[in-house]
Amino acid sequence: MASLSSSDKKMNTVVTLLLLLLCFSALVDLVRGYLTVTIEPLPPVVMGDTVTLKCNFRTDGNLREIVWFRVTEGGSSKQKIFTYDAMYNTNFSHMEDFRRREDLVYQSTVRLPEVQMEDNGPYECHVGIYDRASRDKVVLASGSITLAVMSPPKSISVIAADQPSRFNRYEAQNFTLVCIVTGGKPAPVVYFKRDGELIEVVPSAKSSNAAESRGLFSVKDSRPLISRDLDDTKLQKSLSLLEPDVVPVRLDRVRPHQSYTPGALGQESPRPTTEIIPETVVSREFPRWVLSSSPLYYFNHTQTEFSDGTMEVQAMLTWHLNPQLDNDALFSCEVKHPALSMPMQAEVTLSAPKGPKLSMTPSRAKVGDTVRIAVEGFQVGTKGNEVFPEPLFTWTRVGGLLLDGSSEREGKVLILERVPAELNGSMYRCTVENPLGSTNTHTRLIVFENPRIKKETLQFNGKIIIYKKKND
Repeated sequence: MASLSSSDKKMNTVVTLLLLLLCFSALVDLVRGYLTVTIEPLPPVVMGDTVTLKCNFRTDGNLREIVWFRVTEGGSSKQKIFTYDAMYNTNFSHMEDFRRREDLVYQSTVRLPEVQMEDNGPYECHVGIYDRASRDKVVLASGSITLAVMSPPKSISVIAADQPSRFNRYEAQNFTLVCIVTGGKPAPVVYFKRDGELIEVVPSAKSSNAAESRGLFSVKDSRPLISRDLDDTKLQKSLSLLEPDVVPVRLDRVRPHQSYTPGALGQESPRPTTEIIPETVVSREFPRWVLSSSPLYYFNHTQTEFSDGTMEVQAMLTWHLNPQLDNDALFSCEVKHPALSMPMQAEVTLSAPKGPKLSMTPSRAKVGDTVRIAVEGFQVGTKGNEVFPEPLFTWTRVGGLLLDGSSEREGKVLILERVPAELNGSMYRCTVENPLGSTNTHTRLIVFENPRIKKETLQFNGKIIIYKKKND
C-alpha cells in the first residue's frame, strides 16, 4: 500500500477530531436533555377582556420550575406574576402534561382578568429542568410574547374653531369644524358626513404646527379657499353698503329717512321712542356672487399620545361657508376603531340665532337698583332651539351710550348698576350673531321712583339730571 502523504494525514486527523466533537456533543445533550419553550400568539385584545397566556414547552428531562414575568419600564425591569417550583409544589393545576414518545409536553397558563392599559406590553415564560449529569445544575429556556391591549375611544365631540365670531354680510368666510376624539388606542379613523352623506375631502396642505395651544386649526389669516372675480357693478354695490353714516338696507322694510347716532357728551340725543323698532330682525344680506353650492372641503388632523399609550385625535374640516345653504345642515363626525362593534359619532346642526328671548330683573326696577338684562333662550325652530356655533352677544343703547359711557358691551348678560331716573324709558338692543346670521331684539327699561331716596341735582354724561339719594 502506498503511504499517505502528510496532507492526507492532516485531513484524516481533522475529520477524526470533528467526529469526536460531534459524539461528545451528542453525549452531553443526552446527559443534559433538551428543552424548547414557545408561547402561543395572541391577537390584540380589548380593554376589559379576560386574557389567558399559554406557555408550551417540550422536554425529556425532569421539570424544575416555571416562572412568568411581566416586562416593564422598557425592558429594564421584570415583575414576577407566577411561580411553580417542582421541589416544593406538587399541584399541577396550572399545567397539563402528556407523554408522547418518551417526551413530556407541558402547558402553563396564566389568566389575566379584565385587562387594563397598564397590562399592555411584553410577557416572558421561563422554564428550568434538571441537568441529567447533576441535580445541582438547571437547564433554562424561555419564550416571550407582547400583549397588545386596545382601548376604545372614551369621548367624541364637535366644536367650531375660532368662535364666537361676527356675521359678515359682505365677505364670505372660511369655517372649520373640529372633531375631538380621546382615549383610543390605536388611533381611530375619523371622517365627516353632511346630512348622512360621506363628505369627499381634500387633504389640507397646512402644517399641524400652525395649531394654537388648544391644537385648533386657525383660518383667520388664511386666504379664502374659493374666490370669484368681482365685476364693477357688484363691487360698487358692495362699497355702497359700506359707506359711513349710512344705515344698511333692511330686507323687511324701506330704508329709513332718519338715522340715529349716539349723541356726544353735553348734547341731547334724539328721543329713542321716535324709531320704529321691530321685535326681531334677521339679517340675510349675502353676497351670492361669491358663494358656491358645491364647496371644496379641506381635511386636516393631528394626533397626541398620552402617557398611557392612548391617543387624542383632532380632525378638522374647513370649507367656504354659505349661510344660505349651510343653515340647518347636519354635520356628523364618525369614528371607526377595532375595539368598537359599531362607529361612534357626534353631530351638530349649523343654525343661525333666531328670536332671542330677554328677561329683566328686577321686573319692577326703582331708582338706585341694579338691573340685570339677560338672554334666556331663542325661538324654537324646526330642529329645536339650539344655536351652533356659539353666538356672540352685543348690547347697545338705542340713541345713546350705556350707563358706563361705552358704546357697546359683549356678553350674554347686561348689568346696569344703580340706575338713575334719567334712564326711564330708554331702549336697549341685544344683537346675537354667528357666522350663519344675525338677529336682534329690544327691551325698554322702565324706572320707577324710589320713595326712600330724596332728589338732588347731579351731572350725568355732561347733562343735568335728577339724582336720588337715600334718606338717612
